[in-house]
Amino acid sequence: MKRVALYPGTFDPFTVGHLSIVERGLQLFDEIVIAIGINESKKNNTSIQQRIEHIERVTTKMPGVRVVSYNNLTVEAAKEHGANFILRGVRTVADYEYERNLAYANRNLTGIETVLLYTLPELSYISSTMVRDLQRHGYDVSPYVPDEQ
Repeated sequence: MKRVALYPGTFDPFTVGHLSIVERGLQLFDEIVIAIGINESKKNNTSIQQRIEHIERVTTKMPGVRVVSYNNLTVEAAKEHGANFILRGVRTVADYEYERNLAYANRNLTGIETVLLYTLPELSYISSTMVRDLQRHGYDVSPYVPDEQ
């Protein structure tokens, strides 16, 4: 059976930390579906379409990567896109606690398993929130956002 993982997030912006999870995830999965969640309660800096296009350009040379958007439950998006796993990155203990609870709920709802990858130590301080804040204050964020291929 093909191993397909859904990697969900808002990815506003998609950071080098996110890219690292995708690259390392491809060692475990045949395909990774990067799924951009539409969350109307969040104020995003870029549109869904801009994020999809950016991530597609960043991952263009990575066979087995698709980029989609979704506005339903993550487990429903996983089923829609043929994913039998959910892939998540963990930076902190707080991330772990949050992801553990989601993983339990998702497994109880659908049986889908969640695979957690720890962020590389040198990237663990990078978050989309931090990058947006730096952008808002006029700082160069190029070290934190992957170059397009």
